[in-house]
Amino acid sequence: MALPTVGLLGPKAASWAVRKTIMTTFADLGLSPNILKALEKTTMQTPTPIQVQAIPHIMAGKDLMGLAQTGTGKTAAFGLPLLHRILDLGHPPAPKTVRALILAPTRELVSQITANLEVFTKGTAVKIAMVVGGASLFKQAERLKRGADILVATPGRLIDLIERGDVTLSATGYLVLDEADHMLDMGFIHSLRKIAKHIPLKRQTLLFSATMPKDIEELAETYLQNPIKVQVAPPGKPAEKIVQGVHYLPNGDKATVLKEYLQKHPGEQALVFGRTKHGSEKLMKLLVAWGFKAGSIHGNKSQNQRDRTLTEFRNAELDVLVATDVAARGIDIPGVRYVYNFDMPNVPENYVHRIGRTARAGKEGTAIAFCAPAEMGELQAVEKLLKKPLPILGGAPWAAEVVAAAPKPGQNRGQRPTNRGGQKAGSQPVQRAAPGKPGAKPAGKPAGAKPAGGSFAPRRSDAAKPRAKTGRS
Repeated sequence: MALPTVGLLGPKAASWAVRKTIMTTFADLGLSPNILKALEKTTMQTPTPIQVQAIPHIMAGKDLMGLAQTGTGKTAAFGLPLLHRILDLGHPPAPKTVRALILAPTRELVSQITANLEVFTKGTAVKIAMVVGGASLFKQAERLKRGADILVATPGRLIDLIERGDVTLSATGYLVLDEADHMLDMGFIHSLRKIAKHIPLKRQTLLFSATMPKDIEELAETYLQNPIKVQVAPPGKPAEKIVQGVHYLPNGDKATVLKEYLQKHPGEQALVFGRTKHGSEKLMKLLVAWGFKAGSIHGNKSQNQRDRTLTEFRNAELDVLVATDVAARGIDIPGVRYVYNFDMPNVPENYVHRIGRTARAGKEGTAIAFCAPAEMGELQAVEKLLKKPLPILGGAPWAAEVVAAAPKPGQNRGQRPTNRGGQKAGSQPVQRAAPGKPGAKPAGKPAGAKPAGGSFAPRRSDAAKPRAKTGRS
């Protein structure tokens, strides 16, 4: 299907485009006075590029595909025009009905979207509801009895409510799929198909994604009608103001080196990504033992625990938050200056999502990846996506024989070579030019110190296994 584009992107004509416009204010975008009044009470002074490009098309009733990284203002890009059109209706929704449905992959993202929309609707009669797993099904059903102008939901819990008869989508005229790429990664495609069957074909559908794999294009062809495509960055490109780098080190040294990095920016918030629930929790407890104000969010935490920890992090009561990919989706903390990939992600696109948690709203940020021998494949996949190597902050790329000898999934990866430099004693490191270093190298160990991190080598038996795709949240 040939998709309309807006303008040209870069020196080459591409299927994606950036729309150039002279509009610089929200008033220029034609939003209602009530919404403009609400925006005056926020820190949003001028629209971001994705908002400038998307809002006019959504206001005109067009289906839209928006390609934008986290932190670019996607929620307002689809939320403001939806609110504008709902306000024009002038009457409340019928019981158990939903006028606009926003689907997101995780509880945290649903909560974040809902909070943002509530800011935009202050002083209006717009009813916003959210439904996620891990919360009271009864309370959510009771809330939906009155109907909702906008429902923000995870797919799994929404299906539960539909099957119980607690909500109907027969009057839903707007469907938003946020972070659609991640929804597919989590196995929600079957849930999306089931939900779509309950929504009228005559609707406006908006799809937002940070990356554009083939599956997303197929999803768009299925559920969008003649969509407009807009983007603010090429696929796989992180925010421009993020300084990136990689530190090569044995797995058992990661915790101590992370400690050294964190000590270099006291009082500045950092987000640390682990691959497993067990490893993330263990790392958090170790950081607390070392004196850091740290918390964790992952799938083993209850929704109340996750919400409480996020609130503490948002209020700067915590300096370090250790999280898994799924749990961290939707985290929007403007104060996060540093992102550490303690474990390299299995899916290269997740790297872009992870580091997009810093440099929010045009601010600068730093993203540092730790790479053990068994993670060279993941690092290479990330660099292929970025179309460039990451600057080297420490160590050296692992030699081929070290990578080959590294414990495979299901084995203990905690064993380390003789030195920290990135190669086995007596072997030659892979030659690679180190680009200009984005930051200072962490301080070395004190003379005579014991080998770092020997007591902390997170179990990797399940680290390299892909998450089971249940399609429920």
